[in-house]
Formats: sequence, C-alpha cells, structure tokens
Amino acid sequence: MLRVETKGRARALQLLYAWELQGAPARPLAIHDVATGLARLTGPEPRVLDFAEALAAGVAADITALDREAAKAAENWRLSRIAIVERNILRLGVHELRRGETSAKVAIDEAVRLAHWFGGERAPGFVNGVLDRIARTLGRL
Repeated sequence: MLRVETKGRARALQLLYAWELQGAPARPLAIHDVATGLARLTGPEPRVLDFAEALAAGVAADITALDREAAKAAENWRLSRIAIVERNILRLGVHELRRGETSAKVAIDEAVRLAHWFGGERAPGFVNGVLDRIARTLGRL
C-alpha cells in the first residue's frame, strides 16, 4: 500500500502534465481546474488530491526559478529538450528540495520512483543525477 504522500506526488505529476499540455495557463485557478477534472477521472481521495494540488500549485507558482535551477544542474541539456514527464518530475523534485519540508533523500527517492513509473528507460538515472546535484548545491546532502 502506498503512502498518501507517494500517491499525492504521482497525482501532482499528472496535474502538471495536464496543465502543461493545456499551455500552462497563467491563471491562478488553472491547477485547481485541472485537479477538479482529474478527480472526476480518478475518484475522490481528498487527502491525496489536496496534497497533489498544493504541490502542483507550488511548482506552477515558481516554475521559472525551478526550470532555471533544473536546467543549470542538467549539464548539456536544455529543459525544452527534456521529455514533459521527466521535466515535471524534476520540477517537483526541485520544489521539494527548495522547500525543505521533506528530507533530501526522500524527495530524490520519490522523484526517482516517479521516473520509474512514468518516465523513459533512462529517466530514473537522469532524475537522480540532476536532483542529487541540486541537493548538494543547496547544502541538503
């Protein structure tokens, strides 16, 4: 059985994916609108969805800084060339590392788990390497 936080991170990734496919609308309620639609598809799990929505909204609110930090750590990769799933996993991971509410190891492990579930074959190693570099830069590891 998965923890609420693990499920929430997976849902947050789904929210960010859908949000980005819609052109990452700048409206403040855009993530909430996407979350409402996702809840209709996945069923009501208030604790999971509330956690996911808060996490995705935090990413959306600070996306420029998160992208800049991820691009800097992903040597020789432009963020626009990184697949949408991996890009959003990195955004979630960087957001959690910067917030500091979750230990760096847990934030990285959870991001790598998402990469295993949703990303390409090389995604877990790539995500791990980028987030490890960011965590070290932030002094979290």
